[in-house]
Amino acid sequence: MIAKKGYGRAFLQRGSPRIFDQLESKVPYPKGQEVPRTGLRSGSKSPAWQRKEGKSKSGGLNRKGIASYRRANPGSKLSMAVTTKPSKLKKGSKAANRRKSFCARMSGMKKRLTSAKTARDPNSRINKSLRKWNC
Repeated sequence: MIAKKGYGRAFLQRGSPRIFDQLESKVPYPKGQEVPRTGLRSGSKSPAWQRKEGKSKSGGLNRKGIASYRRANPGSKLSMAVTTKPSKLKKGSKAANRRKSFCARMSGMKKRLTSAKTARDPNSRINKSLRKWNC
């Protein structure tokens, strides 16, 4: 019998009680008990940074989206976009370096990780974001 990559022998022994014992031991909540959802308001499905209300129309996240991301990911250092024109930034300043790094990283993503259609679309999230950062 050939094992699938990433799966151990226990996976192949169908009906083996050993598999189910392993699965049950890793479940943090008893059966029937509801899993608490942290970082979300009641009634909402996902944090604001993943929904339209946390995204800026001009690209990237707005203040609400950034605040939501920080709550969902404690210890993150996500901050607002550097929207200052490159000519107005002092060369080598923290903001200028941040902008330069972002532009290099996102331009590479646009080139390699998006479809040709998305790369050409002026209203795609990646193109809006690159425009906002003056890339």
